Amino acid sequence: MRSIFIKKMLLLLLLSTQLGCSTLLPRSKAVTESPWEQYEAAKASYDSITVGKTTVEDLQKIGFDIKSSPNIKILNYLDIAAMLQGLPSKDLDPGLQACLRARSDCRAYVFEPKRSYSKRVGNFWLDIFNFKRKTHETGWRFKALVVFVNHHVAYKLSSGEPKIDQMTDQVNPLGPFQAPADIFTKALF
Repeated sequence: MRSIFIKKMLLLLLLSTQLGCSTLLPRSKAVTESPWEQYEAAKASYDSITVGKTTVEDLQKIGFDIKSSPNIKILNYLDIAAMLQGLPSKDLDPGLQACLRARSDCRAYVFEPKRSYSKRVGNFWLDIFNFKRKTHETGWRFKALVVFVNHHVAYKLSSGEPKIDQMTDQVNPLGPFQAPADIFTKALF
């Protein structure tokens, strides 16, 4: 009876090494909560903002809610002036010029919605013993700057990454002993 149990355990161990051990590798998800599931939806909402016409209330209706959006940055005119430092004022967009003239009646908001997924792929044993780690990151990031003078949008600017698909491959020839070597090297320099 004991030999049958040992044979079953060996068979289970053998099968587990043949199965997809990569499912045991770490994975993560980073989401900045927003009403948009896709980059294109965030961009479309941003494109509906009209300079000189859109108000704070209008902004809220299209998903850019300055009161409840998480991770929003609020800038005053001094923050904006610091960002524009070195640029001649005559070369600035009229909306930015109006912001700097309005001083305390100017405020800006930076929205940065994103969805990022990270998954380690590859050989489980090489990864777990720190010899070789492959990480696959997918998702999107969007960034929108919206500047208000009084109650209307005076300027807007966007940037982002519509499709993130990045593979990181880290090789450590010393495997589990690599980290102590890195610590020793950093201590010397």
